[in-house]
Amino acid sequence: METFGEELETMRRVPLADAHVEAIREAGSEVTFEVGHIVADIGDPMDRFIYVIEGELEVVNPYTDERLMEASLGPTQFMGEIGFLNRATNFLKMRAAQKTRALEVPRETMLDLMARIPELSDHIITVFAARRRKQFELRNSAVKIIGADRDAAVQACERFLSRNRIPFQSYDMGASDAETLEVCEITRHKPSVILGVEETLDDPTPRKVARYLGLDLNLCDSSDVDLLIVGGGPAGVAAAVYAGSEGLNALVVEDMAIGGQAGTSSRIENYMGFPTGISGTDLTYRGQIQALKFGTRFAMPRRVEKLMRREDGSYCATLDEGENGRDEICARAILVSTGVQYRRLPLDNLRELEGSGVFYSATEMEARFCKNTQAVVIGGGNSAGQAAMYLSRTASHVHLLVRSDSLAASMSSYLSSRLEADPRITIHYHTEVSALHGEDWLDAVTLKTKDGERRLDTTALFIMIGAAPNTDWLSGLVETDEKGFVITGVEAGRDTPFETGTDGIFAVGDVRAGSVKRVASAVGEGSVVVSRIWNYLDSLD
Repeated sequence: METFGEELETMRRVPLADAHVEAIREAGSEVTFEVGHIVADIGDPMDRFIYVIEGELEVVNPYTDERLMEASLGPTQFMGEIGFLNRATNFLKMRAAQKTRALEVPRETMLDLMARIPELSDHIITVFAARRRKQFELRNSAVKIIGADRDAAVQACERFLSRNRIPFQSYDMGASDAETLEVCEITRHKPSVILGVEETLDDPTPRKVARYLGLDLNLCDSSDVDLLIVGGGPAGVAAAVYAGSEGLNALVVEDMAIGGQAGTSSRIENYMGFPTGISGTDLTYRGQIQALKFGTRFAMPRRVEKLMRREDGSYCATLDEGENGRDEICARAILVSTGVQYRRLPLDNLRELEGSGVFYSATEMEARFCKNTQAVVIGGGNSAGQAAMYLSRTASHVHLLVRSDSLAASMSSYLSSRLEADPRITIHYHTEVSALHGEDWLDAVTLKTKDGERRLDTTALFIMIGAAPNTDWLSGLVETDEKGFVITGVEAGRDTPFETGTDGIFAVGDVRAGSVKRVASAVGEGSVVVSRIWNYLDSLD
């Protein structure tokens, strides 16, 4: 299956072209680092591009002050990883192992240079992406998660990091190895999130972690943008790529993770160009890198709570609680790409068990809670089917619960055929969950069928049903159907299919009434709508 980033062979030293090095020299200045100088520390913003002329830079273990990895950066190599594009926080401590001469370029200047020289940009971004992949796989990071197996709040932070492909180290409280015990000493054996070396985060939330990592942009200092894209699923990310490539000043606001609901899919096999399949997270992560390359910014996890139209026809979106109160971002046009979310079941104790045996996504992080237990998946769509297939690798058995008598109407044929043929999966038709059992963690569910009820022991329940649109924040500025989906095109009195009945507001993807609920169609809509947005903005000038 395809994954994000190139193979780690990309990390080997491949010199930049002489002309590219000369362009970097003209854009920056030459600096010298003495032996032992800390070139970048954990928590520093990635605001400089460093190209090594001679000498050596090494990664430092922040606890022992010794070299952390065998590999180092030498002549013809450069420092940084993909977070540089969004001015994120540095994850690693870098030190001069030898007296080092280097070229230093401010981040904004370097981004301008990359925009002018695509060959240089391609080389740098390829290496940056490979480094992020290596950091993610080796768990080299300034963030440590302790006790996601015991605490829902800590687990939410881990889910945020995992789905956004941000490196972190995770330790289960039940583990007894020396490294886990040492880390748990720092937190006094309580579920916690550690930032940097020993900074323990009080009342951990994804928002606090994002602020430390530089992902929660300071919107109070931002000027108005051309286009505000609300929602970072496949449609929103596709629009972000094309908006940036067309020169629009665009900002994407996402309330959890880039990828949206598609990001919870462990394997998508019917998306063109990926014959071996690709996870929803990896697919949209690639798109995010493309969008960052073109200058589109991302703010997460932030949520738009309401929208207001100004007298000049532009819009201002009020975001959830900011560091200094509520934040507001204004734009000349709005793209609604908030997609849909899985519906909650009307079950007692559901909210108390969310994150403690009840999950709404099936990725590597959640799969670890399925070891040596039966997993239960509720839903008859592709996401539920993909989850069942993925979880069957870890769980002792997977039970797929479907309310109807068939999968034909809601699931791709290739997927339903696999499920029916897999001995590790049992499909239960005309079956629902009527009760949850457990206090601190789920330990069983009650299944309701035509023949009555029975108890099934399980510590992992995955709910993937329904499609509730996220449109309350639109504050009545656009028309929606009886289910809350945004009305566009002819039904809204417009000529093009992605225009709402309100000038300057467009909608794409699953949130749009009548849309095809597939990743490929969402990407297509997000790509096509930008040309219409461009025409609209051009008409305002």
